[in-house]
Amino acid sequence: MSVTAVKPYDFPAKDLRANFPAPLLFIGWEDHLMFPCPVALPLPADMPFGALAQAVLPGVYGVHPDFDRIDWSAVQWFKSGQPWTPDPAKSLEGNGLGHKDVIRFRTPGLTGIQGSFS
Repeated sequence: MSVTAVKPYDFPAKDLRANFPAPLLFIGWEDHLMFPCPVALPLPADMPFGALAQAVLPGVYGVHPDFDRIDWSAVQWFKSGQPWTPDPAKSLEGNGLGHKDVIRFRTPGLTGIQGSFS
């Protein structure tokens, strides 16, 4: 479906890559309504994907009581809604991630708080 503006829509976008300290990456945790939407994080394009689980996501989702129980080897990743298998050794950019991309992860066996969302 397309949207037709009622007046000219001619101004520079404010969410261009150049306006942020690093490319924005939207990351969401599936089946966890304590976090109802993805978070937007400025992350360096050269950061290894594997650093997300070790250095980034604990600061974002670590308050969840089940976060420490995540088996990262079993996590299912999605990029733009499609199943996706990132390479933890490659950079975010090397995994094909760019400014304003959306990734989500599902943690089999962990849904909601202590299984409350099943």
